[in-house]
Amino acid sequence: MNWVLHVANVMNSVLPVRETFGIRRLLANRGGMVVGKKTRITHGVKFYDRYITIGDSVWIGMNTVFASTHKGRITIGNNVDIAPCCRIISGTHELGGPERRAGTGSGADVSIGNGTWIGAASCILPGAHIGEGSVVAAGSVVMAGNYPPNVLLTGVPARVKKSLPGAG
Repeated sequence: MNWVLHVANVMNSVLPVRETFGIRRLLANRGGMVVGKKTRITHGVKFYDRYITIGDSVWIGMNTVFASTHKGRITIGNNVDIAPCCRIISGTHELGGPERRAGTGSGADVSIGNGTWIGAASCILPGAHIGEGSVVAAGSVVMAGNYPPNVLLTGVPARVKKSLPGAG
């Protein structure tokens, strides 16, 4: 991870909660990420590595963590709302032997479709692809898989609970 993202993480912890969205966006972009227009990054958000693309008009709630790797990118669509204390993780490990179960580092891309709402304290794990217009209920853990658009995902592990009305 480069030093600019380290600075961004420190600044995200000390800057006022809402008044400095532009500074946070600028630091993330200068750190090698792609962060769209009108995206609002709130207090305490942490970015671990630069393999992250965030669309336009995204809300990222306080104390959310993004952990990306060159083996697994994180892509967030436009108009996505991410509540506080979420974890979006694209890195993992292969299963190792008994002397160390967390073996060789690996990863899988994560994507969150346009217009999706991620509820508080949810965890999105490597290989999860959430369709546009979906809702992830608070506290859910979304495992690897392709989830259709306009669904409610809930539980640990998250499952499709119901379909939501789609765009006209």
